[in-house]
Amino acid sequence: MSLFLIIDILGTISFSISGVLTAVKKRMDPFGIFIIAFATAVGGGTLRDVLINAPVFWMYDLRFVYVIAGASVLAIIFRKKLGYIRKSLFLFDTIGIALYTVIGVEKGIKAGFPPLICISLGVLSACFGGVIRDILSGEIPIIFRKEIYAAACIAGAVAYFALQYTPLANNFIVFISGGIVITIRVLAVIFKLRLPTLYSAEELKD
Repeated sequence: MSLFLIIDILGTISFSISGVLTAVKKRMDPFGIFIIAFATAVGGGTLRDVLINAPVFWMYDLRFVYVIAGASVLAIIFRKKLGYIRKSLFLFDTIGIALYTVIGVEKGIKAGFPPLICISLGVLSACFGGVIRDILSGEIPIIFRKEIYAAACIAGAVAYFALQYTPLANNFIVFISGGIVITIRVLAVIFKLRLPTLYSAEELKD
């Protein structure tokens, strides 16, 4: 099993659990929980593959469907063991975006796209599943709010692409790039860092 397949599966597990926790928070039924988990896990990757005219990964490799189903069932069963829903959701979502950022950039590189497109594919892979999850759950997607979310993915994607030109082994490049995404996201939450807003205090009250 290749490193990138392992990363892809781990990202799928993380996003599946993230979707389950969101659906449980919204008190959805088992069918709704699975739909949210599935959309969260494969949404970004599906759009990425469609855009680069590649086979949609989960349609020709059913292991991902089984992984989503298994992770969803386990997350439902052990949801109380995951601690506070909000903290667990943040944890698994952060891990998911870090892993999927790397996968997206790597797929862009293998397809021979320019750097900007490769970075965009990394951000798209990481963020779009969460966008679908939040929209289906009746929430404003995190990426459209002031939180540092996509910016963390962009930093990780740029690092992954840039480090390809160094003598570092690919495994180290993966860990460094994913670590950058996680570190920025965690620090942003701990220190309440936000992106600048276009709106005044009066406008935000309306």
